[in-house]
Amino acid sequence: MRLTSILIRWNPLKYLGIFIGCLIAASSINLFVVPSSLLTGGVTGIAIIFYFLSGLPIGIQTLLYNIPLLIASYKLLGKKYTLDVVIGTLIFSFALDATKFLGAYAPTDESMLAAIYGGIFNGIGYGIVFRMNGSTGGFDILGAIFKRYFSMEIGSVIFGFNCIIVAIAGILFSINSAMFTLIYMYVTSQMTNKVVDGFNQRKAILIISDKAQDIADGIMKEIGRGVTFFDGEGGYTGVRKKIIMAVVSMTQVAKIKIVADTVDRNAFMLILSASEVMGRGFTRPNRLKKFRTDTQINLEVEEKIQKALAKRGGD
Repeated sequence: MRLTSILIRWNPLKYLGIFIGCLIAASSINLFVVPSSLLTGGVTGIAIIFYFLSGLPIGIQTLLYNIPLLIASYKLLGKKYTLDVVIGTLIFSFALDATKFLGAYAPTDESMLAAIYGGIFNGIGYGIVFRMNGSTGGFDILGAIFKRYFSMEIGSVIFGFNCIIVAIAGILFSINSAMFTLIYMYVTSQMTNKVVDGFNQRKAILIISDKAQDIADGIMKEIGRGVTFFDGEGGYTGVRKKIIMAVVSMTQVAKIKIVADTVDRNAFMLILSASEVMGRGFTRPNRLKKFRTDTQINLEVEEKIQKALAKRGGD
């Protein structure tokens, strides 16, 4: 019965994603990083340092160095997450040694190109793993801890800790190597964040207008997003107005602008980046496309909005 329960919870697509992400990241290290005498951060970076000094296999070292961090993961992140970390660590460590042969096919000997392209592919690999709620071990565990308890971006946290490794590398090897490694890790962190966010960042929009209801109705009916009203008061004029708040995808920002500008050219709009959005319409399956279809929008306003959207190609 217990085995059946475990199998039911097992998600093969998730672990396939972790495997693919680990394979991409490991291949990137052996194709770009090691041949160009660069370093990565975290536990793998430490393993690469000792590989350059002694020739010890990077994958085996990575696995051994992860044991203390796996203990921390078990205590702070729970059994289920730690199981995923163990799986990710095993796959990543194996992939590091299994793809070692790729070093003979390094596409470039230019350190700058290796740093940029290595960072891109490494970030894609890590990002896929994080999207699957997995981990390759090492400082990824620290990143996950900061993500959960402090809502900090995983890639940025890892980059911060990795600066320490780079400083050590600069002392042991050369300043040039450390500088190119910094570029590599920065690109990795940015690409990781992009993949984790799904290349689809959300925007929080605040609109202040005398025609707030018409704008809100237009957003709900023509764009299919819900809105929230706040009561506001001008600090200088003392005039009370409704403030509209809506959270939308990047592709819907232009449509919101069209709606607001069509209804009220004097509307004040503030667009903010929303690093993480949860709830109905985004992370829950029931989208708002059918929300408030019975909205009694002003027919004249509705016609103007539809014409403006059609003119600007607004699907």
